[in-house]
Amino acid sequence: MAENKKVLIVEDDSNISKLVEYNLQKAGFRTTVSSTGELALVELQKSKFHMVILDIMLPGIDGLEVCKRIRSNKKFSTTKILMLTAKGEELDKVLGFELGADDYVVKPFSPRELVLRVKAILKRDEFEQDLILFGDIKIDVNNYEAFLGTKKIDLTAMEFNLLLNLLSNKGQVQTREHLLEKVWGASGDISTRTIDTHIKRLRQKLGKYGDNIETIRSVGYRFKDK
Repeated sequence: MAENKKVLIVEDDSNISKLVEYNLQKAGFRTTVSSTGELALVELQKSKFHMVILDIMLPGIDGLEVCKRIRSNKKFSTTKILMLTAKGEELDKVLGFELGADDYVVKPFSPRELVLRVKAILKRDEFEQDLILFGDIKIDVNNYEAFLGTKKIDLTAMEFNLLLNLLSNKGQVQTREHLLEKVWGASGDISTRTIDTHIKRLRQKLGKYGDNIETIRSVGYRFKDK
């Protein structure tokens, strides 16, 4: 899940920002660090981030004001915010949540706990949409149904989860091992040919959209977003 997820770390203490960055990168996240609220707002305009880890006590614009500005901009409506601060008072927590923060971690913190918090927040959002649409394909996530136009596609549970994963990450390469883990919950000792067989069947059932499932030789698959 961490692959291709971008996290903006907003922290003026270089020792803490390096600690957070190291552990997030180790977990597979892509990271950018800003030492002030002003720089963070510039970075947000330049690139899309899935999450902002935001210290409250910042020079210049403080973290609460940055949080407020993020939440007031529709462009960042899907960006998650985790407040990271030395302040543990109840008032600060309430203010953070009222301004739209998704979670709150108080310093000193466990790097492992922080990474788990980040993963948990992003996991809640991973398949948040009730419907996923692409051309004539429609996936009803809640009811585990997929349609091609008005016709329901007859998919097995594994084929449905495979299509859901590929479409939710369209344009991004998914390795066979990653798909086995995410779709089957399987470890590396199970043959990756399992995924190849299901991909072949899924292509057939998707009709003209079967060609959108692109084979990346010796790596895995990608659902082309065009």
